[in-house]
Amino acid sequence: MSSGSNKPLLLLFDMDGTLTPPRQPMSEDMKAIVCASSGKNCVGIVTGSDFVKIMEQLNSDIDFFKKIDYIFPENGVLGFKKGVQFTSRSISEELGEELLKNVINYCLRYIADLDLPVKRGTFIEFRKSMINVCPIGRNCSKGERELFMQLDLSNGIRQKLVECLEREFGTEQLKFSIGGQISVDIFPIGWDKSYCLNHIDRNMYEAIHFFGDKTLPVNYVQ
Repeated sequence: MSSGSNKPLLLLFDMDGTLTPPRQPMSEDMKAIVCASSGKNCVGIVTGSDFVKIMEQLNSDIDFFKKIDYIFPENGVLGFKKGVQFTSRSISEELGEELLKNVINYCLRYIADLDLPVKRGTFIEFRKSMINVCPIGRNCSKGERELFMQLDLSNGIRQKLVECLEREFGTEQLKFSIGGQISVDIFPIGWDKSYCLNHIDRNMYEAIHFFGDKTLPVNYVQ
């Protein structure tokens, strides 16, 4: 290492769009690359998806799961170290049920009035770290997903939803963010992927590098 430090690097990888195509399984070749990236360094995976979806994308490969130094489902409100859970938190504890109910009801009314060619099931997905809002419904097929993506690109469907949410709940310390290909994520400010850094002792590492399809500068939080 150029600094002469004996400390390892910590390499954090996003899942969808980085280690895998969105919502698709991780290939055996990619698993081998991730494992090979460790060597003298440490490797972690941080994703907005929940634990069940991560295991689906890993094809329930428990051996691989236990090899990874850190796995952070839901941006780090849930954390595993070498396969052992060591932290857990929930958005309901942070925001309270009344605010959650108001946000969810608003989104359901908004989607009900939204004119789309098709709508499917699971418009609201409640996760530990966020409320995931999907105007077309997460049960859509691959073809329907691609149709919505084109409509969203030309009409700004999700951006308009974000702007409405910001007007309605702009004083509530919430972040409204276009997520993935078909949804909007709602979470407390600071509960993005950088949240996982709260569970990492940065003094153990020479540096922490994040690899993702979308990246922004981060201010570390003690």
